[in-house]
Amino acid sequence: MQATSIHSPKRIFVAGHRGMVGSAIVRALTARGCRDIVTRTHAELDLTDQAAVRAFFQAERIDEVYLAAARVGGIHANDTYPAEFLYQNLMMEANVIHESWKAGVERLLFLGSSCIYPRMAPQPMPEGALLTGALEATNEPYAIAKIAGIKLCESYNRQYGTDYRSVMPTNLYGPGDSYHPENSHVLPAMIRRFHEARITGAPTVTVWGSGTPLRELLHVEDMADACIHVMELDKATHAAFTSPRLSHINVGSGQEVSTAQLAGMVKNAVGYQGEILFDRSKPDGTPRKLVDSSTLARLGWIARIGLAEGIRQTYACFLKEHPEQAGNLANDRRENPRNTSAAAEPITADASSAPPLGQRAPAVETGG
Repeated sequence: MQATSIHSPKRIFVAGHRGMVGSAIVRALTARGCRDIVTRTHAELDLTDQAAVRAFFQAERIDEVYLAAARVGGIHANDTYPAEFLYQNLMMEANVIHESWKAGVERLLFLGSSCIYPRMAPQPMPEGALLTGALEATNEPYAIAKIAGIKLCESYNRQYGTDYRSVMPTNLYGPGDSYHPENSHVLPAMIRRFHEARITGAPTVTVWGSGTPLRELLHVEDMADACIHVMELDKATHAAFTSPRLSHINVGSGQEVSTAQLAGMVKNAVGYQGEILFDRSKPDGTPRKLVDSSTLARLGWIARIGLAEGIRQTYACFLKEHPEQAGNLANDRRENPRNTSAAAEPITADASSAPPLGQRAPAVETGG
């Protein structure tokens, strides 16, 4: 299997470089010796503005594009802002893909999501499950936009002979994630809630749903590595493992846990001593989300970062990225010396003790 050289003098545009995935791709490219990496903030370039995107590509002479820009969020955000999720994602990908073609961009990688697959897709979900059934209703607008992005790449390849590729990651986590109290995905939401519960001494943390849905999670550094691996594949190799109308490649870790187990792992990493409750009146989201990553494995790539270690690293990054929370934790440790890290405890969602009574922590949604 051959790959193109990452050290060749290419001018690479990473769209969405301030996001979790985009920033990881920039770090990974830099570590591999890339020096001509082009980035733009939203203030500098609105990707929903076709004229602005056209002017950018005409001026910058880009060779390769990593299209990691997207409007993202969990169940609450998708349900509250469905029009924005559909419109903004459609416009960003349409503008970048179309103007890349017009400007002669050699290669492009579009980043999608495993939510493109039907709610009741076979598990693990193969690439061929696309468009075989109804989507999960809670994130349908986002999923439809991502499906459109795949089909845009395939259509430009078929009509214009471009080399535009797509990867579909499972649930991602890691440095740079959003910890918004309402609009974040399941793992960062849990990290924030369990951390806040530890600091305030809340006796319980409530998690949305039954705790039974199964989730696969992939560290964002692994995702960035997979993106570059797929982008470096020579055209013939990529074509041999895909087809013109089914060209996307799944990216997963192969590690699957229930949301209850995940809550227990986060609780242990944070050192929270209270009880985990499950609000069964809230939606679970898709019952199981495990992608079939066998195609990528045959292409020579597998994930490296284990989930328990990844969660510990992510919590450390959370404290670094939010120093005010680290200060609160230091105060808590001085005032409650027994309330130390429980990372060595068994991976379980059960709790055997609770801190002194305090305010209940807000609920965590688990649909992401």
